[in-house]
Amino acid sequence: MNRLDLQKLQSIRGYPALSILLPTHRTTPDNKQDPIRVRNLVKEATDRVLAEFSKREVAPLLTRLDNLVSQIDYRNTLDGLALFVNKDVAYVFYLPFALKERIVLDETFATRDLVYALNRSPRYWVLALSEKPTRLYEGLRDTLVEVTEYGFPMVHEGPGGTQPLPGGFGVRKSAYRDEHQRQFFRQVDDALAQVESTDTLPLVIVGVDRNISFFSEVTRHGNLIITTVTGNYDTAPPHELAKRVWPMVEANMAKNRAQALQELAAAVSARRYASGIDEAWRAVQEGRGLTLLVEEDFHFPAYLDADGLHPLPAEDATAPGVIDDAVDELIEMVLAQGGSVVFVENGALALHQRLALITRY
Repeated sequence: MNRLDLQKLQSIRGYPALSILLPTHRTTPDNKQDPIRVRNLVKEATDRVLAEFSKREVAPLLTRLDNLVSQIDYRNTLDGLALFVNKDVAYVFYLPFALKERIVLDETFATRDLVYALNRSPRYWVLALSEKPTRLYEGLRDTLVEVTEYGFPMVHEGPGGTQPLPGGFGVRKSAYRDEHQRQFFRQVDDALAQVESTDTLPLVIVGVDRNISFFSEVTRHGNLIITTVTGNYDTAPPHELAKRVWPMVEANMAKNRAQALQELAAAVSARRYASGIDEAWRAVQEGRGLTLLVEEDFHFPAYLDADGLHPLPAEDATAPGVIDDAVDELIEMVLAQGGSVVFVENGALALHQRLALITRY
């Protein structure tokens, strides 16, 4: 699940929109109960829908729900499962984080838990370079999920790939093969550009030295690469590749946290910062948000003042008109403006009421 998926879900309006969320299990014997839990929740959801509408009115929704449930792959579930269905669309997401079991029938889909995970969990892309094929994975902490959009997985179908190299006197086969391999990795980089334009994340490159070298020559995304993993992982399943990649990503993110704190100190000296959620909220509303630093466990239920410039603390996060977490709202605004967000250890921002913003000016 990436930001494009989230944007699609959030753009859908119309009652009834049905969301079914539940925790699931990766391994046996615990996952034996998952199909039973799904069936029970689907029955409960169906009963709730039919309590408000006739069967004829919601037939498209119920048909889509039944079809979606029949397609769930319980052999490959992760820690959470999310089903979103209305009369026009049906989506299922296998999520590497636990969800609270609930059914929501509303004008919009219940995406709060997804927003939280996308904002609060370390995320990155993994590009596994190969001619047969190059695969793209979305990483969330120590879990990789293969992306099968934007042309991925991509196979080298030119000469030296699925097609033979030309023969004949005077043909330099190695040079010919190398040039077509470069062309293939340019195509890979073009597809990657589409991915990064919808959800700009750090990038991990995996592959043998030869492929990494060719890709490095042609890529426009060198500034996003945080680490490379050398070796042949063509047949490695995602969970095995994740074991190799995640420790390196984790080490890089620790380095980024330290660097962000140094940059904040410099910004404080230059008076180019906002301290605390109230100041940061106003600065972001003015379009000045560059880098937001947040302590890992900081949440702030709030309601806004009449001008929308000041988030005021709310005791009840579920009360009408209350933003259940203004920190997540602030994160979304910063990212929408092309800024970045860095989570730091609890206590690291004690002088800034747990949240600080480096401003553009």
